[in-house]
Amino acid sequence: MVTRKGNKYGRVREKTPDKQNRKIDLKTEELVEKYRYLSTDEVTCRLAELKKEWDIEKALEVNASSLALTGLLLGIFNSKKWLIFPLIIAGFLLQHGLQGWCPPLRLFRKFGIRTRQEIDEEMYALKILRGDFDDISSSSRSEEIIVSMRR
Repeated sequence: MVTRKGNKYGRVREKTPDKQNRKIDLKTEELVEKYRYLSTDEVTCRLAELKKEWDIEKALEVNASSLALTGLLLGIFNSKKWLIFPLIIAGFLLQHGLQGWCPPLRLFRKFGIRTRQEIDEEMYALKILRGDFDDISSSSRSEEIIVSMRR
């Protein structure tokens, strides 16, 4: 198992407990190992799923905006006390934007929600298993490398 910590792998991983990062990494490694023995079509289906997978940023943004909007509507139509809710949510988003951490982050990571880089790592591992990069070498032209990477 590869341990990844520090700024190279992003603020979310840095702010996530090592135990949770290891659990997410292990799950990814198990999936890659499983797909090693499946057909090319099954790998292609998994790659399509990965393109649709929500990363932690999207999950936090959608969750925060939904909760803030709910609090705003309750504040307008029910009681002004509800307006504290969007204020708290906005504070969490600001904290996440500045520090890479907010209270819901730990919960989302516990549910296994991955960073975009973690999702991309699984995608590239599966593309390697599928043979997408077999025709690329260090002597390939830059254009060929980029075209191959975009597949």
